[in-house]
Amino acid sequence: MAIDDDAAEAQARGWRRLAALQARIENRIGAALEADHDLSVSEFTVLDVLGRQDDWHMRMQQLASAVVLSQSATTRLVTRLEERGLLARYLCDTDRRGIYSEVTVAGRELLDAARRTHDRALADALEEAADSPELQPLVRVVRAMEASV
Repeated sequence: MAIDDDAAEAQARGWRRLAALQARIENRIGAALEADHDLSVSEFTVLDVLGRQDDWHMRMQQLASAVVLSQSATTRLVTRLEERGLLARYLCDTDRRGIYSEVTVAGRELLDAARRTHDRALADALEEAADSPELQPLVRVVRAMEASV
């Protein structure tokens, strides 16, 4: 069943607005994380995902899926973080093919500080976006999602 032209244009317009909001948020957060912690958004996301695990580690394959990156991009990211002493990798005891990434003590300390920066930048980006009439409905949705957690 085909979508009519008006519906297709409405979907495309909605998608463009969503992409614009996402770009604003990522740019604001990225600038703040880079300035305050020398972290990219992707690096922060890896640390954050691992930091939300009960044991602070995940298999590389799971991590790639969780941060929505290819395995090769995730490996490069983990390598950079490992070189900075923020992550460590080790082989799984029960499956020698499995490799885990784990946040180090230095990584935990940086993540704690970076989360505050991230949250402040996100709030600022949403506040700024709320001034844009075309983004206001999306900002309301994001804020409603925050309230439901």
